[in-house]
Amino acid sequence: MTAEPLLTAAAPFSSAERAAVYRAIESRRDVRGQFTARPIDDATLLRLLSAAHHAPSVGLSQPWNFIVIRSDAVKQAAHAAFSRANDEARAMFPAERRALYSALKLEGLLTAPVSLCITCDHSRGGPVVLGRTHQPQMDEYSTVCAVQNLMLAARAEGIGTGWVSIFHPADVQTLLGLPAHVSVVAWLCLGYVDALYDQPELQAKGWAERLPLADLIFADHWGQRAD
Repeated sequence: MTAEPLLTAAAPFSSAERAAVYRAIESRRDVRGQFTARPIDDATLLRLLSAAHHAPSVGLSQPWNFIVIRSDAVKQAAHAAFSRANDEARAMFPAERRALYSALKLEGLLTAPVSLCITCDHSRGGPVVLGRTHQPQMDEYSTVCAVQNLMLAARAEGIGTGWVSIFHPADVQTLLGLPAHVSVVAWLCLGYVDALYDQPELQAKGWAERLPLADLIFADHWGQRAD
């Protein structure tokens, strides 16, 4: 006979604890050029990975794996893949935006002490997974939750994270020897930082602005403005 699962108190956090959570969320930045050479010790890295591993996942499938990359050769190969894709990406933007695009630093692959590839194993949990029966993409959404957990934990540790997404997934698949049923969700650059922008870097450099929250909230139906 299965024992009843134990419940723990669900009291709200203290004011200081709440403030720390919201501070991590609001002050997190995507870091590209502010990494220091200070190494990340194994105990700290394990805390970050544990935070990621505590993310919610549909059907408790936990589809993530974490590939920790410190090899200069692997980083150089990843940078080459980024550079090829970045040249292609630049050409996709209107001519008047290309100069600004070229001026932006969009990765820290060669300066961050650690790279971390977070993958999604689409076979994890078997052919039928609770909660994925009608939305198979939920395994990737679950993996993104792990990415966010890690980013927020890193902010609390004074470690910057930069998400590199400008590459052909097949290039990284080949570089890291991923099997066909495993896909890349995030390549993160990790390293200690001494300073961060007081707003998102792309906003600070004139690429985009944060949208007003009020414009994004609807009531009951799409397009129906909330009070």
